[in-house]
Amino acid sequence: MDTLSKKYLLVAAIDFGTTYSGYAFSFRGDYMKNPLKISTNVWTANSRNLLSPKVPTSVLFDPNKQFHSFGFDAEEKYADLALGDKANDWYFFSKFKMTLYNQKTINRNFEIVADNGKMLSAMTVFSSCIKYLVDHLLEVCNDQVIGLDKEKGSDRFTASETEMDDDQDVQLADDSNSYRNSGLQKSDIRWVLTVPAIWNDAAKQFMREAAEKAGIASDQLLIALEPEAASIFCQTLQIKILAESADGLGPFQPGDKYLILDAGGGTIDITVHKVHSDGTLRELHAASGGDWGGTKVDKAFYDLLVNIVGKSVMREVDRNDKSDYLDLFREFEVKKRKFNPGMTDHITMKVPLAMCEIYEKERGRTIKEAIDVKSAYNGKISWVRDKMRIEADLAKGFFSDSCKKIGKHLEKMFSYPVIKNVSNILMVGGYSESPILQDYIKKKFAEKKVIIPSEPGLAILKGAVMFGFKPHVIAERICRYTYGCSMSVPFIRGVHPLDKRYITDHGTENCVDVFEKFAEIGEPIKTYEPQYETARVPADRKQKEITTRVFASVEENPKYVTDKSCVYLGTIKIPLVEAEGLDRRVRLKIFISGTEIEVEAEEENTSDTMLAKLEFLG
Repeated sequence: MDTLSKKYLLVAAIDFGTTYSGYAFSFRGDYMKNPLKISTNVWTANSRNLLSPKVPTSVLFDPNKQFHSFGFDAEEKYADLALGDKANDWYFFSKFKMTLYNQKTINRNFEIVADNGKMLSAMTVFSSCIKYLVDHLLEVCNDQVIGLDKEKGSDRFTASETEMDDDQDVQLADDSNSYRNSGLQKSDIRWVLTVPAIWNDAAKQFMREAAEKAGIASDQLLIALEPEAASIFCQTLQIKILAESADGLGPFQPGDKYLILDAGGGTIDITVHKVHSDGTLRELHAASGGDWGGTKVDKAFYDLLVNIVGKSVMREVDRNDKSDYLDLFREFEVKKRKFNPGMTDHITMKVPLAMCEIYEKERGRTIKEAIDVKSAYNGKISWVRDKMRIEADLAKGFFSDSCKKIGKHLEKMFSYPVIKNVSNILMVGGYSESPILQDYIKKKFAEKKVIIPSEPGLAILKGAVMFGFKPHVIAERICRYTYGCSMSVPFIRGVHPLDKRYITDHGTENCVDVFEKFAEIGEPIKTYEPQYETARVPADRKQKEITTRVFASVEENPKYVTDKSCVYLGTIKIPLVEAEGLDRRVRLKIFISGTEIEVEAEEENTSDTMLAKLEFLG
């Protein structure tokens, strides 16, 4: 906990997204003068006239499983390899973040499937991506920020609102005097890594360890919850940036409540905040959501193609014309951002010629002929050679499933008494840039005020930088589960079940598997304060460490950790300094309210204090 008070020269945040990723940073001197002076990189697609503040979350490894490239470079190299029929031995991954959400049991050794079906360690894939972003950020800072003798005005990074001015250059020069000769080091930086609020503790630990493997020291790393980061950012914005309307709405005032709808590529994260008089934020309802993000739109487009030509044809095109296959979905990714509720023109997509050829060879007729006999597509789709034209209403329908699931979940949330009178919906995240999603939410919840920052896709990234400077800004969260651990108590006949009776080495009868509660579901818990304090002693004289299993339940008061409602989360491991003895008592402080569960341990006989190891990975 003490590491939170340490002042770093620079805070850098990495937003590791399902579809796109990026980073942002701010020097302490800049932040103190203006919290909105946050720089983001501008990425360029070499083969396309495209500039973007984020880069595709795509990564390529060579046949020896060594990292090759990331982002646009990875996509273009892989497409080139596929064009030359050389991609079979390479490992290409795209939109793989959701494997951590979908994986029932996460361990350090689980593998994920590459585009061509080959397998590679998930830890290798995730850590390599983070390392690339870390190294790129250091290069940009050293070459473009600290190296003030370099040419000014490069487009490799931009500052929020305006380009960096002379005053900022002077401040950066002041900040950099002490390390100009040696350059910016990782140790000068507090790193912040964003994760969805609905992820479990194992997924968060996996991301932390991937960041550590990428070279970030554990005590310099904070995990930020994505909707919270966006809330922090929007709390700082001025009227002209925050709201589309000119009704005087500015940064939220003390007493204001608002729901944050964080719509990303993979997940939808929803939480509710209230601003208190000291400017801190308090959560009113535990984070919730689901996998209804922008990739559901991509899936709807893919399903349309499958419905027309069949899965076997899609597989053949993927194998035989990889370059055009990738281009098809990259083009859709770009075009879908322009879909709007008022559009009436057809959407034209260039499709691989191989799709037509393979279909005709397999089915004995053209795709055009197949469409003509499908009444569902009559007049809605036309297909000529390598061009597919989709009627506007059918194209807008790609968003239907995602929007409906988001709307249904929000309706349920607004039925809760604590949220019912919340009148503001703050939309952030890359998917929130979609005019169709915006229009749906505004019409569905017409009685609410829907607020959309000018750059909703960057709100999380920039808010994560602010969180790095003031991690105590979230003062209170709502407990998502009832947390507790397995403990033994003296066995009482007639009260405890016989199958829970255990006789210790020194002959006493204990009842095992008793649920010792740390925090209760739905209760407000203050951040950076221990939610529970307890003590443990070793069961055996020569025991080297004390272990405590941690569980979660959706019930308020489970009796035993073996109850149906209880789910095993992981194990607290406490190394013992003293060599042996049964009187080696260890006091524990358990923190449930942070973005990660943490435990501090103190061995009473030695007064040694340590941060106990929590093991959530199977």
